[in-house]
Amino acid sequence: MGLFILLFVLTRSAMASSGTLLVLGDSLSAAYGIPPEQGWVSLLEKKLQQQNLPIQIVNASVSGETSAGGLQRLPAALERHQPHWVLIELGANDGLRGGDINVMRGNLKRMIEQVQHSGATPVLFEMLMPPNYGATYTRLFQQSYAKLAEQYQIPLVPFFLIDVADKPEYLQSDQLHPTSDAQPLILNRVWPVLEPLLVP
Repeated sequence: MGLFILLFVLTRSAMASSGTLLVLGDSLSAAYGIPPEQGWVSLLEKKLQQQNLPIQIVNASVSGETSAGGLQRLPAALERHQPHWVLIELGANDGLRGGDINVMRGNLKRMIEQVQHSGATPVLFEMLMPPNYGATYTRLFQQSYAKLAEQYQIPLVPFFLIDVADKPEYLQSDQLHPTSDAQPLILNRVWPVLEPLLVP
């Protein structure tokens, strides 16, 4: 009986930690300017492999992507990959272009709803704007993420560039995109939110 229970527990644990994780992001998740295998998404994949978690990662991030572009691509990605978790790391390019915050928030809202409707768990990534965009714009932009996470009761990853955005040594020559050295720090910000979801 004891062996049966042990096998049952191990089987349940394996089931709980298997599946597909879809990353829908922009250049920050697409490893812009660095070898793809050095990006934080690839580092996450390696971390899961080290922990013997059979989770397949699909990185559908595209440099320059906006919330509108992500919304357009999401249905096909959900149908093709049938993910169990979807990381939504979008909105930064909307803000950098001075886009309408209400439009961006609406796009993110529809993405969250589509992911939930598919049966997957959405994880939203908080994004911030530089202070030169004005106090009101930057405040409303940031608040959009917290409000959506609260409204839909979904996990929110705090701004994952907090440890690198103001450190030139961790930024590429454009002073926007993180270097390879910054990627482990980024993963360190993401992992505490993902661990309870992925590790049984």
